[in-house]
Amino acid sequence: MSNHAAKHDQQNESTGKEYLVFILEEQEYGIDILKVQEIRGYDAQTVTRIANVPSFVKGVTNLRGVIVPIVDLRIKFSLENVSYNHQTVVVILNLESRVVGVVVDGVSDVLVLQGSQISDAPQFGTTFSTEYLTGIGTLDERMLILVDIEKLMTSEEMELVDSAIA
Repeated sequence: MSNHAAKHDQQNESTGKEYLVFILEEQEYGIDILKVQEIRGYDAQTVTRIANVPSFVKGVTNLRGVIVPIVDLRIKFSLENVSYNHQTVVVILNLESRVVGVVVDGVSDVLVLQGSQISDAPQFGTTFSTEYLTGIGTLDERMLILVDIEKLMTSEEMELVDSAIA
């Protein structure tokens, strides 16, 4: 991938920024593609439950020798109909301080958004705290809720997970 180094410069207006689009109860969300390590099917058999962690933490899995906490974003965002099927996937994120997997209903695609296509996040009525939102992206008829996944996954709740698996 020869343009990989160039991806770090994608904050500027001319090239835009790439987002992985994932789905939670028919709403589309976007996260910085540079945080995404891989996407895997969800397999409950490979997730080991651990005690004394918040309910949205499904457990941990061993990913090529690395113990990775698995967080169900549908539970974290207090969605009603959390079910697991062949479309349920785990997005493995490589963050500054940890590798973590997030369970979502599915992923749709990768989109490039220019700065002009991103507006400030609303301060009301979303299913989770707006402190984790970076904005709303619009592309034609689509509207993406852009999530600061680094901030979301380094919250105090995740500290509990670290101490439980340490």
